[in-house]
Amino acid sequence: MDMHTVVVGTSGTTAEDVVAVARHGARVELSAAAVEALAAARLIVDALAAKPEPVYGVSTGFGALASRHISPELRAQLQRNIVRSHAAGMGPRVEREVVRALMFLRLKTVASGHTGVRPEVAQTMADLLNAGITPVVHEYGSLGCSGDLAPLSHCALTLMGEGDAEGPDGTVRPAGELLAAHGITPVELREKEGLALLNGTDGMLGMLVMALADLKNLYTSADITAALSLEALLGTDKVLAPELHAIRPHPGQGVSADNMLRVLAGSGLTGHHQDDAPRVQDAYSVRCAPQVNGAGRDTLDYAAVVAGRELASSVDNPVVLPDGRVESNGNFHGAPVAYVLDFLAIVAADLGSICERRTDRLLDKNRSHGLPPFLADDAGVDSGLMIAQYTQAALVSEMKRLAVPASADSIPSSAMQEDHVSMGWSAARKLRTAVDNLARIVAVELYAATRAVEIRAAQGLTPAPASQAAVAALRAVGAEGPGPDRFLAPDLAAADTFVREGRLVAAVEPVTGPLA
Repeated sequence: MDMHTVVVGTSGTTAEDVVAVARHGARVELSAAAVEALAAARLIVDALAAKPEPVYGVSTGFGALASRHISPELRAQLQRNIVRSHAAGMGPRVEREVVRALMFLRLKTVASGHTGVRPEVAQTMADLLNAGITPVVHEYGSLGCSGDLAPLSHCALTLMGEGDAEGPDGTVRPAGELLAAHGITPVELREKEGLALLNGTDGMLGMLVMALADLKNLYTSADITAALSLEALLGTDKVLAPELHAIRPHPGQGVSADNMLRVLAGSGLTGHHQDDAPRVQDAYSVRCAPQVNGAGRDTLDYAAVVAGRELASSVDNPVVLPDGRVESNGNFHGAPVAYVLDFLAIVAADLGSICERRTDRLLDKNRSHGLPPFLADDAGVDSGLMIAQYTQAALVSEMKRLAVPASADSIPSSAMQEDHVSMGWSAARKLRTAVDNLARIVAVELYAATRAVEIRAAQGLTPAPASQAAVAALRAVGAEGPGPDRFLAPDLAAADTFVREGRLVAAVEPVTGPLA
């Protein structure tokens, strides 16, 4: 576990905080201001609980059962029951980092002082994260409204010492045993607390934040692989000139063009050899890379704005307002997050598609301007990268299916009380698969482009210094260069890890300077 500590206040949680806790095991502490806000909001809930008038979430049932007034002696049971009944997920386990993000973001909202949860419940949530205890959460169960109910319920169940959870050693055990082993006392839920632990967009938001971190790296990596492919195809870098992109001022387009131009600086391949293979213009997949990559970058920027707004939100129903009112609302609806999750799946699919088209061009002797068929050592005896492109094409095909929006669907639930839902959890789950696939697709282009660049070097041409740095770094991790056919899967796996971990970007930046 990383010893970095994230302090949770009443506001100010960042995307970097989410990643630190979810992926890197950062410790969590509640600020003094958060503890004060929690206590103040709880006083309001306790006062309402003592009154005879029914208050939703405090002294009533939930959803379509909200019309029933619950007597004081049954309220603790009511809160336990909502957690138990809503912990109804099915299917494979959700990844540890997703569950930690889910728990942390729920704690963030609880700490805002708008939920009415007691300070000791919030502290127990922090204690679970710090102990490395991860509730078992299942793939299916959330409609994205009222938030991620089933996933959050499985987390709340662990707080109660019930259900199953994974310990820091990776072993799944009964939650009660794990809590006892770490000296954590299970919580006894009181009025509103069970409901407050379940009503949030925390799962879909956590997955959005982590996808944005991954996609930022992949878009920069794709700028690099596009430049390598342009270079290997003896294309022209004139299309990357800043003045051309200034007259169509989409910000991402200019950034991608600048990244590519810096990777290609000093190349002996670009723009000098078209007399040998005359062409008026390079193909769209080469020439329009900044436009496609840049449009995706702009979509990432918009998604980051939405994520920032959601991070600044207190998502619960009902909420405790500073003037003492406890009001019902619809802030748990996941539509804002669901839409951008779907947008990102669309741009990721298109980025994968254009990467594959460049790979195919590198392998086709009729379009590669002097490269051997399939970049093979002895074409016919060797198949080269023929089937690597098949694998890439299969991934692209799946990406297109994953780009079909989840948020356009809605299935009514809760006896038609919840008659329009966001499906944001589903959008987030398919985006995670899309991001994984995109890393593999970029890795195949990288593997093909570096091999092609090395073949050009063997033909007596001089690649750009940044290209040489990328080739050397990739070869150093075991992804070999041109030569007779060999067992290819390990090479592609090495390239995938190399891209996924940001090592491609790190390899070229000492030459290019920081890339955006």
